[in-house]
Amino acid sequence: LVSQTEQVGELVLAPRAAGETFTSADQRLLKDLAHQIGVAVHAVQLTADLQRLTVDLQHSRERLVVAREEERRRLRRDLHDGIGPTLASLFQRLDTVRHLVSRDPDAAVLLVEALKGQVKATIADIRRVVYALRPPVLDELGLISALREHMVYAQESNGLRVSIEAPEAMPPLPAAVEVAAYRIILEALTNVERHAHARTCLVRLDLAEAGALCLDITDDGRGLSPHPTAGVGLTSMRERAAELGGECKITSEPTRGTRVWVRLPLAKE
Repeated sequence: LVSQTEQVGELVLAPRAAGETFTSADQRLLKDLAHQIGVAVHAVQLTADLQRLTVDLQHSRERLVVAREEERRRLRRDLHDGIGPTLASLFQRLDTVRHLVSRDPDAAVLLVEALKGQVKATIADIRRVVYALRPPVLDELGLISALREHMVYAQESNGLRVSIEAPEAMPPLPAAVEVAAYRIILEALTNVERHAHARTCLVRLDLAEAGALCLDITDDGRGLSPHPTAGVGLTSMRERAAELGGECKITSEPTRGTRVWVRLPLAKE
């Protein structure tokens, strides 16, 4: 059974009686029948594929909605329970300073010094919230320079030799792809630093595949265990790629290091 040059099945026949052959009329009828059956089978397959895609799309939308609401809840909690009360406290203590200036200047100065420390801590909290949304270093330096800066820190802190290969002229990337690539690479490097006992690590970024950014992180460490469990880091990398319609493959051989390969589609924003 063929539909649009693609084989979709087989039609098995048997003669009416032993030794009987099909006549030319039978063969013409069977040929027409096979064509119609092939079209029908192909239509059923397309319908089943469409239903699966619809279900997958619905699940993806549900995951995105859940992730968005969880992010909103986290931001609300950080602002309401952390920064909000701190700013309210600052306001009240500034009012106290205003009354102390004329009556007890020394006490006012001491309180201002304490307020400076509180303001500094609040600024750090705000930066933490902003960084969780999008690392500022991506806007300040760009993806490649931000990665190089992190790698210098990694080499200084633990001696791991990290090198990066990337196109000299990296075109502007969609914001979601840029953040995903940055966080996936940093997570992969964190795993190498903590678990691989590696001496070197190579990070490659390329746009050789049309419409996609590919990441390839390899190390010369001891590799994953024969029966690894997917921890938070590995799961996070896979989820970040899947959210953008990409894929993440992690392969390893004992004593021969680990490879993380990621493909991120460059969908238009």
